[in-house]
Formats: sequence, structure tokens, C-alpha cells
Amino acid sequence: MVHSKGRVLRCVLPHAAGDLREFLATPLVAQCTAEGTLAATKPVSVLDLEDLALRSAFPEGSLVVEHDAIPFLNYPYEWAPEMLQSAAELTLQLGRASMRAGFALKDATPYNIMFDGFRPVFLDLLSFCRRDPLESIWQPYAQYIRTFFYPLLACAHFGLRLDEILLAHRDGLEPERLMALCPIHRLLLPPFLGSITIPALLEHRTRSFSSDRYRPHRARDAQEANFILERLFQRAIQLLHRISPRRRSTEALRYMESNPGYSAAEFALKERFLSHVFERWRPVNVLDIGCNTGHFSLLAARAGARVVAIDRDAGAAGALWEKAKQHESAVLPLVVDIARPPGACGWANEECSSFLARARGRFDCVLLLALLHHLVVNERVPLSSILELVSELTTRFAVIEFVDADDPQFRMIARGREILHGDWNRASFESAARRWFQIVDSQEITRTRSLYLLRGGTEE
Repeated sequence: MVHSKGRVLRCVLPHAAGDLREFLATPLVAQCTAEGTLAATKPVSVLDLEDLALRSAFPEGSLVVEHDAIPFLNYPYEWAPEMLQSAAELTLQLGRASMRAGFALKDATPYNIMFDGFRPVFLDLLSFCRRDPLESIWQPYAQYIRTFFYPLLACAHFGLRLDEILLAHRDGLEPERLMALCPIHRLLLPPFLGSITIPALLEHRTRSFSSDRYRPHRARDAQEANFILERLFQRAIQLLHRISPRRRSTEALRYMESNPGYSAAEFALKERFLSHVFERWRPVNVLDIGCNTGHFSLLAARAGARVVAIDRDAGAAGALWEKAKQHESAVLPLVVDIARPPGACGWANEECSSFLARARGRFDCVLLLALLHHLVVNERVPLSSILELVSELTTRFAVIEFVDADDPQFRMIARGREILHGDWNRASFESAARRWFQIVDSQEITRTRSLYLLRGGTEE
């Protein structure tokens, strides 16, 4: 994969070029590309590339294709469980559809998928190859179980987070790991009995057997093979739907439901100020930091912006994803704690770039609503460092909500440490903000809360 001047190019070596050409020519690709579930891909001529060094880097006889770029790169360890389930459904749908089209999906990992807004998009077209008509098993089924089903099961029943699983275990979980987490009595009940207990016991029994057990299973004829595979995909879909993510009542969800700190009129005033910003300045790409369930993310999307909304609470991000899907809003929710954002990872730290590397300079508007005081008090991040980071993330504007030291929420999180924040007031905030921004507008929402519209660049 090569990124060149905003283009995403891929070199397909000669031995794999034929399968890809055939697959790109199928009606399935045209349909899925039109639906937005498969990355739009087209062959390009090496001679059309402006970079001469890039031309010579591609081996002779290779097929060079160009993929439509995902607006904001995202990885499975940044998703809410609802998003992983959606990606799992897409994987099964493509596995079944490609089988019917005479191809096989040979990889089943969430790392082959990214989200464009609320919609999962399958990226790796080289995962499809010509299928043996007599092949009667789906080769990556075990990988699908480890990387999709088991993580969802662990989230739903044991409260694990996806970043705990998929960041540390790229290839997912083994059944033995889940057996260690599961009470003994549950191992004898569905879905644990059929999906964990029996597979773990069988794996233990066959571990010393010959590798012949991995040979492809061939049916007597194509009709039998198709029947067996159809049943497999149907059972996999049914099993997936039995473990729909459970939305636990979290602090973030309770916060938005109770709407502390504002009366109805005050919240409406806050909403009007943000609506005016979106309508007056028309941001194209918005980053909503600490989005909660995304009320203002959706407001920005309705005004025409493409939004990346981050919150450390997976329940809040999942709730926002469902709202974005329901209303087909251009909102990408991610489970990211801005105080501890995911770093670069993978081989040589180059497989997955850090969140901040992807985000810096990517947005023309950044929202930091009712979060600044949490970062200062709970995370002990200096105000100057927060403002500096916001200035690096936005190319034009930021909207920051200031909550002063007399606010009940501030006093609650300070818990007797108010003396450490004796200089925390609007005047000190405005003075600090002017180092990186111009104050374009402000609005007092309550006696202790104000919104500031800031423009990048210092005042003369």
C-alpha cells in the first residue's frame, strides 16, 4: 500500500493480479461499491503516476490499483462493540455473497475494515480469490470467531473493552482465555457450550494430531458444497445476533440523561450558539472531543459537516453510532480518551498510526464542550498544553466551554483540591487562549459556564 499525494495506491504482484481483475469485473463488486460496503477500486496505469520513483518501484507485470481513501483512518480497538458487530455482519455477508459469485473470502479480521462515518467498509480486495467449487468449509471461520465473536462475547458478558482485547491481541482471543474468565456453570449453557467449551475440548484433543486436519474439505459435488456453506453462514449470523452488545448504564450515559449544570433554557442557549457557529462558519470537518452521546456531533452533521466524535466511554460511543446509523448522519464515533489517545502500533509502529498523527491539522473546527475542567482537574493537564493541542488539531476554529471554579460540577470533581486551582477563572482562561487563538465570540450560558469561539492565530 502506497500513499502518494492524497492517493491510495496498491501494487498487486503478477501471481495475484488475475484473481483481482476477475473479482473487480463481477456484479458483486459493482453492487457493494455502490452501497459503500466495499472500497471503490480501479486499475491505474503506472505511466499515469507523476512520481517517477514510484513508477520504477512497481515490479514488471504487476497490477496497480487505486482505492478511494477513507476520510479518517480508524482501527478496531477504537470502535464501540456495536461497530464491531456491524463489521462482523458485513464480513459474513461478503463471505456468503462472494461464495455465491464463485469466489472465496480467505481472511476474516476486523483489521480489513474501517468505518466511513457510521458505515463499515471492507478494504482488502486481495482477500477474495477464486473458489474451488467443491470446497465445503469456510477457511477463515476460526479467525472470524477469534477476532469478532469472542471479543463481542467478552464485552457483553465480562465487561472487557475492545481496546483491551484487539490492541493487545490482534488475532483475537482463544477459547481457553474465555474459559478462564467464565464461571464453570456458564460453560455448560448457550452460547458458551457450543462456541467455547466444546471447541476448547476438541482443540485439546486434536492438538497433537497431524496437520492433515487442516486440509480443505471437498464435497461430492458443487451443490452439496454450496448447501453446507450456506448453512454455515446462516448459523454464524444467528450466533452473532445472540450476543448483541449490552449497553451498561455508565457515568457518561447518566450524565447526558440528567443533563447536569443546565436548565432547559440554558441548554437551548448553548445549542443556539453552536448552531450559529455551524451555520455562520460552515466547517467541513469537525472533531468533537468528549462527545458523550453526540448531541452536538449530530447538530454539526445536520449543518453539513463530516464529524469525528470521540469519547472514552464505549457505551456513549455505541449510542451515538446507533443514532448516526438511524439518521444516516456523517458521524464517526470512536472510543478514544484524549488524555491517553492510542499510539502507533504494529510492526515498527508503522501498521497503525497514532490517533494524534491522524488528527493533527485534519479538522477545521474542534469542539471541547464541558471537558476542559475535567482534563485540568482529573488528568492534571496544564491549560496551556490543552490549548496548544487544540490549536494543532484545528486549522480554523475551536469552540471551548469554560466551567469556572464556582461551578458545582467543578467543585465535585475537585473534591477539596480547589486550592490548587485558585487562579481558575474566565480572565485567566482568556489570557491563556490568546496565546494560540483569537477570541471571535463568547456566550455566557450560566453564571459559571461560558462558550468561546476561537480562531487559530494570535491577536496582534
